[in-house]
Order: sequence, then C-alpha cells, then structure tokens
Amino acid sequence: MRLVFILGDQLTRGISSLDGIDPARDVVLMVEVAAEATYVRHHKQKLVLILSAMRHFAEELRAEGIRVDYVRLDAPENRQDFCAELARAVARHLPEAVVVTHPGEWRVLQLMQGWSEALGLPVEIRDDDRFLCQPAEFARLTTAGKTGRMEYFYREMRRRTGLLMEGAKPVGGKWNYDAENRKALPRGHRAPKRKRFAPDAVTAEVMTLVETRFADHFGTLDQFGWPVTRTEALLALDDFLRVALPSFGDWQDAMQAGEDFLYHSLIAPALNIGLLTALEVAAAAEREYLEGRAPLNAVEGFIRQVIGWREFVRGIYWTEMPGYAQTNALNATRPLPSFYWTGDTRMRCIAEVVRGTRENAYAHHIQRLMVTGNFALLAGIAPAEIEAWYLAVYADAFEWVELPNVHGMVAHADGGRLGSKPYAAAAAYIGRMSDYCRGCGYDAKARTGRNACPMNFLYWNFLITHQARFGKNPRMALPYKALAAMGKGERAAITAEAEAFLAKMKTPEAEPPAQISMPW
Repeated sequence: MRLVFILGDQLTRGISSLDGIDPARDVVLMVEVAAEATYVRHHKQKLVLILSAMRHFAEELRAEGIRVDYVRLDAPENRQDFCAELARAVARHLPEAVVVTHPGEWRVLQLMQGWSEALGLPVEIRDDDRFLCQPAEFARLTTAGKTGRMEYFYREMRRRTGLLMEGAKPVGGKWNYDAENRKALPRGHRAPKRKRFAPDAVTAEVMTLVETRFADHFGTLDQFGWPVTRTEALLALDDFLRVALPSFGDWQDAMQAGEDFLYHSLIAPALNIGLLTALEVAAAAEREYLEGRAPLNAVEGFIRQVIGWREFVRGIYWTEMPGYAQTNALNATRPLPSFYWTGDTRMRCIAEVVRGTRENAYAHHIQRLMVTGNFALLAGIAPAEIEAWYLAVYADAFEWVELPNVHGMVAHADGGRLGSKPYAAAAAYIGRMSDYCRGCGYDAKARTGRNACPMNFLYWNFLITHQARFGKNPRMALPYKALAAMGKGERAAITAEAEAFLAKMKTPEAEPPAQISMPW
C-alpha cells in the first residue's frame, strides 16, 4: 500500500503521483496546515482559492472510489505542519512507501528529501510532468547555450510542441509579434464583462474559516470569483478564448482605472494550482487562430507567456536556487513602504493597483512590472521585501514563478540573468499606457518641483546612481543620452528630491498601520 501525498498546488487528476494508483489499496493524503498559510501572510482570496479547490478535488477523487485521508485546518488533532501531518498519516495507514510529485518550492523540496530518513520508509519524488521542461533538461539546454535569454528557450519549446509551427518554421514567418502588442486603450474604452464564479457551499464554508482564522491577513473576500474546480476552470478558459483573446495582443500592456481584468486570461490561479495544464491551454489558444477566431499576434503573445516565459522562469528557479535568491546586484536595501498594503498614496497608479490587488488578489503583468514593480526598483526596495509582498498578495503566486519574476524582472537583483536591462520607467510610460496620470495628485510631466511625480525624479536618480553599471548598455543609450544633456543644476535637484522623498518614506508615519500584518 502506498500513501500518495498531494499538495495544494497539485490538483491535477493526471499528476505523476497519482499515476498507477490502486483504489483498492492506496490512500491519498491531503492536509490543510497553518504553517503553509502563514509563512507569508497570504491574501485571504488566495487561501480560499487553494483550500476550496483542495476540498473539491478530494471529493472528485472520492467519487472515483479513491480513498482520501483529508485533514482539515480546524481539525483538533491537526499539528499544522506538513511533516507532522505526514508522520501521523504514516502511523495511521502503515504504508510501504510514500509517493509525491516534485513541489513548487525549494523549501518544500528540502523537507521532502528528508522524509525517507525521518519516516523510515521509501519516499518517491516524481517529476512534475505538467511542465514541458524538467529541471534536468533545462540544465542541459543551459549547457547547450539555449537558456541565456527567454526568446531562444521559447523557440525551442515551440519546436518541441509544434505549436504555431509550419514544419521547422514559425507560422507567419516570425517567432515573436511583441512589437504589435503595445497599444494603449482608446479613451472611454469599455472592456468586456468577464466570467466569475459565485461561491458554492464548500467555498462559503472556507471563506468563513479564513475570515475567522486569518482575519489579520491582507485582502477582502467580497469580490471572490475564482474557479475552484476543473469544470469552472475550463469555463474560465473558454470565456477568455471567446471574449478576450482576440483583443489580448493589442492591449495586453494597457491599464485603465477601474478595469481590473481587461483582456487578460485570468486563468493563472487555476493553472498554477493544477486545474488546467499548460499544454492544453496553449493548444486551445492555437486552435482559436487556426480556426480564424483570433489573430496571430494575440495567440502568439499568449502562447509565449505559457510555454515560453512560464517554463523559463521555472527552469531558472530550479537550476539556480538557492543562491539565486540571495543576489542583490543593485544593493537595494530600503524597506517596503506601507502604501503597498494600504494604497494610501497620492500616486494614483500605485493606489489603483493596490486597490485591485486588495479586492481581487490579482493585477496583470504590466501593473506588476511597470507600476508596483517599477516603483520598488526605482526606490531601491530590498528584493526580499518586495518578493515577500508579491508572494503574499497574488492568488497565482507560488515561489517557483514569483521569485524569478520579481527578483530578476522587477528588482534586477540577479544582475541581468533574466533581462538585459532593468525595467525602469518614468511617469511618461505609465501615462502613455494608462489613464492613471489623469486626475493624479502629482504632475506626471514634471521631473522636479513641489508637485513632480515621484516616478520621474526617482527614475532619473536611478539612472544617475547606477550609471557605472548601465551607462554603456546599448538598450539604455537613449535615456543616458537625455541624462547627459541635463545641466548639473537639474541633476543635483533630481538627486536632492529623490533623497528627500526616500528619507521621508522611511519615517515612522510611513510605517504600516497596526492592523496591517507584514509577511516577513
């Protein structure tokens, strides 16, 4: 008899640990433990999503006749820890072996690798074959020089899967249509209404539990509408393909106040906990192009995110951890300001993204990279602090995907492993891609002065501070040419205003209010 231990982000019927399960003998173990809910203080919606999806998945397995040993969070005997609960289950069932699928976090893998000795029986850790490229294969591709930049890795994944390929060549003659995907929304544009899912009885019960046990965690549950079953996840995917994918390419970088979802897929939470798989999602998008319902630039851009970037950052995580997380190339050390939790700032762009994050446990990739991420980069926020925030507040955030994206793309803390230049921008970019600057408390056009947007003087101060590192980077030639044209007086004023702003950001009145729990 084998004990199959399923984690909360492994809710896929075809997952490797369930391969060959014998319903007559084997037992599936699933546990809800406080340690996993609080090692960072996850958004309430994230907790509801995972716990509800786990409970639904357990019932689906039981409906197949599979025995499931399910330990609820509020069970009196629950020891609230993976290792302790596994040990209790081993004592209950006396299995000959434990079977698990490779986890999504380095910390958990270290636990798993110690289980065999601690339990005194074999523990089989199987590859997570929901991903297209396993860590060992990524390492071989690295040796072959195919993972230096995501673009080359992505092309390899296209060749291997055959997605959007005509023989050995990409459909349409180009691998990448990103240049066509940077349009701003027209003024007054109204995005389509997106499909959301009303909580059923299981989810409602979990919501009560979370509000009771984790009342001090960030976020609200009022707008909860994430899919918690595979059936709902497939409906969410279908909604994206029908109403949003055709326009996703054009407007995937756009932002608009009050429009939290726009044309984005909204399937990352379901994908990352296993209700959907990457290959089925990418194939469904390809089918929309082949059958004439979505343009190539939209479909290619979406598939690149799923089989390119998502697989690439996982490969970086598993081949370069744990040392990767310790790098801090820009020597960023400032604490995270309180407005990342409260939204209490005159910068309308950040206030709007934090509002959406609090209400939905979601923000799309440009909001994460070019608003909250951009500010963190320009302000020199310590990588560990901004990483802990992203991991806590987003429903789709698991360390294998969150850490490389934030450490490499947001903070440039890896010195350029993921991106050849930092994703730094002044207010002009935000003004061009959104309506956030209209009605903002700051002047988006002013570099300095009493009402200048902090994104502006922080941006130019960032360039000044790091000129030795980035001054000769060809991708940053234009901003450094503009910086060189500034007089000494303006440069000095920029530096002075940036230093004054950052110093004030660290004063006691900038600290989070007592009711906001920090996740570190």
